[in-house]
Amino acid sequence: MLAMGAMLFLLGFLGCCGAIRENKCLLLFFFMFILIIFLAELSAAILAFIFRENLTREFFTKELKKHYQGNNESDVFSSTWNSVMITFGCCGVNGPEDFEAAPRFRLLHSREVVPDACCRRELQSREGAITSKEDCLQGKEMYQNRQGCYTVILNSFETYVYLAGALAIGVLAIELFAMIFAMCLFRGIQ
Repeated sequence: MLAMGAMLFLLGFLGCCGAIRENKCLLLFFFMFILIIFLAELSAAILAFIFRENLTREFFTKELKKHYQGNNESDVFSSTWNSVMITFGCCGVNGPEDFEAAPRFRLLHSREVVPDACCRRELQSREGAITSKEDCLQGKEMYQNRQGCYTVILNSFETYVYLAGALAIGVLAIELFAMIFAMCLFRGIQ
């Protein structure tokens, strides 16, 4: 982050120096650098749009069923899922039924219907006490978070997606204007 800020500062400084001193070389360098950044951002946006299907409900469900181990804090995948489920008050990708067909979880926790992270808590945090652990792990719906995490997270971030998209379009527009003005100055210098 610091390196990116330093690079953008240097780029802005070169653009200002090129404009003030009417130096064609600096203006051309400024234009090329902005063009590279513009194309990289545009490429990233296009790739994100094309490969968004990789982040579908089916993908997450498949990965959860294949890799989730339950309350294993040494496994990064399981620990991350536990944090997500506790924080958002959800269970699995689609709901508690995801764990019925999760072979690794079934092997390690044959007596539990769902992991501890799916149990309702007094506070939605790791420190929050589970309402009734035994009833939850035996499958009593009243003590489980029944909603899937995919829907909960999608709803939580929906408002931010539009804001991020608008911000990205604004940044691309500013970069486009910077390139246009740099070329106008470049062509105007005799």
